[in-house]
Amino acid sequence: MRGKPFVIGLTGSIGMGKSQTAKLFAAEGVPVFDSDAAVHALYAGEAAAMIEAAFPGSTRNGAVDRSALSRLVTAEPGALARLEGLMHPLVADRRDAFLAETGAGIVLLDIPLLLETGAPVDAVVVATAPADVQRARVLARPGMTEAKFDALLARQMHDAEKRAQAHYLVMTDKGLDHAREQVKMILADITRRLREQEPQKKK
Repeated sequence: MRGKPFVIGLTGSIGMGKSQTAKLFAAEGVPVFDSDAAVHALYAGEAAAMIEAAFPGSTRNGAVDRSALSRLVTAEPGALARLEGLMHPLVADRRDAFLAETGAGIVLLDIPLLLETGAPVDAVVVATAPADVQRARVLARPGMTEAKFDALLARQMHDAEKRAQAHYLVMTDKGLDHAREQVKMILADITRRLREQEPQKKK
């Protein structure tokens, strides 16, 4: 068994189908680290006191109130970078623990800001779709407005830039079966590459 797993990094802008793509990898037996889930857990636990100290009024009953925190962060220039500076090391610790504990040969890190934060991965997969599909998906979410959507887009790396840095793309606008086939092809290609490397390691 290989000592160090092959690490796939999955990213994609809002509304591009990243979460569904992660589920497709999981369905193929690939262990998935969900950084959003890690943030939620930290907000409900060990990070709450630290966040309250940095952003007074952002917690309720010992856990971060995400709506209150969002209001505080958007009201202050530089606050988002300050929040990310607090959270990224904690999420990285959980990611490193996940990688240390897994016994799988291939794992996936689901990280929205993968390319922005530079997490260590062996291959980058970008979930993507045409801009009109993305917009329609996001605007269908409860409470979403054109202004909110445009503000979210402005804070994210452009999809074209993400695609330019990808080793693999998963197009998510042609249905679940099409996306599933792309995921299977990606895993088959990675598995082939790993097998080709094995003789070199034995020499």
